[in-house]
Amino acid sequence: MINVLLVDDDDRVRGKLRRLLTTHADILVVGEAASGHEAVRLVQMLSPGVIIMDTDMPGMDGFETTVEIMTRKATPIIMVSPTQDEEKADLGFRAMEAGAVALLAMPSGTGESHGRREAELVQTVRTMSEVRMVRRRQRRTAASAAAAPAGSPPTPQASKAPSRVLTTQGSIDLIAIGASTGGPQALLRVLVGLAKPLAAAVLVVQHITPDFQGSFVSWLGDATRLPVHLAVDGERIKRGNVYIAPHPYQMGINRSRHIVLRDDPPESGLRPAVSYLFRSVAAVAPRRTAAVLLTGMGQDGAAELLELRGKGAITIAQDKETAIVHGMPGEAIRLGAALHIMPPDGIGALLAKLVGGAAQAGGRAGGVNKP
Repeated sequence: MINVLLVDDDDRVRGKLRRLLTTHADILVVGEAASGHEAVRLVQMLSPGVIIMDTDMPGMDGFETTVEIMTRKATPIIMVSPTQDEEKADLGFRAMEAGAVALLAMPSGTGESHGRREAELVQTVRTMSEVRMVRRRQRRTAASAAAAPAGSPPTPQASKAPSRVLTTQGSIDLIAIGASTGGPQALLRVLVGLAKPLAAAVLVVQHITPDFQGSFVSWLGDATRLPVHLAVDGERIKRGNVYIAPHPYQMGINRSRHIVLRDDPPESGLRPAVSYLFRSVAAVAPRRTAAVLLTGMGQDGAAELLELRGKGAITIAQDKETAIVHGMPGEAIRLGAALHIMPPDGIGALLAKLVGGAAQAGGRAGGVNKP
């Protein structure tokens, strides 16, 4: 049985969520809180398996409440927000920095989108109930941590399989990153570790509900101080820029380093899929590429990371200790696809070293090395 705590100052919203969740035999609503302070108290009393929390509440908001819970009794927290309210969506991403595991649109209205959101919420509750959380000892967000003096980066763990890769400064001018559940937090920590302006282009596939696609791009750009965009079909990638795969398209690149967006079929039910991006990069530009697989369910991108490694790319997987869900990076490690196994902070430090000196702002990515 999955024990759920509902946190929202609107009793009507809590009622809708309660009715939705209790139609499923494996989910039990064990408590409800109308404020952040009450939520913190009930978490200590009830030890719920999952918390569903509103992003905006009077007094102690969703961000502050998440920080308190994660420092006292770490619990998987799913943030919910009305999609039309950009400020609330931004607050939700801030809460994800603090330790929330997912941000979803509140089910409302009728029709196909309402049914999709309800199903997504129920499935996320089930998934997050299996997540192992670690109590946070310091109340710092990823962005604020990045501004602190950096110590020595964690020592990367290398896979045993041999690999011919470039590891010198300036050896990389393209970074491909795949992430799913827990990815926004991990991706942020990777990107804030990169030098600005950045002498590489970054392509990202992040599995995220389409309701928050625009908010995700804005939040990530504000938090990292990097130019972050939704990718556009046919645009030439430029160093220093981060390109996010837009829903519902598969994203890749061609030999002239232009973005390619296609409505090709989903892969493992996913569009965009990390596997599609990694396979595209492996076909046209593996030798000056670093490919990174971060936290997420399933196996998306794992086999393609192995292909990239075999063609000379530098391949990195997030370690088990820091991944909210170790499915995707764990599968890559099992396959021997990861040259380096590291936490996000270490990944950012390693990429900064490999990318080397900063390019001129707006400069184009270097020429493609054919495999």
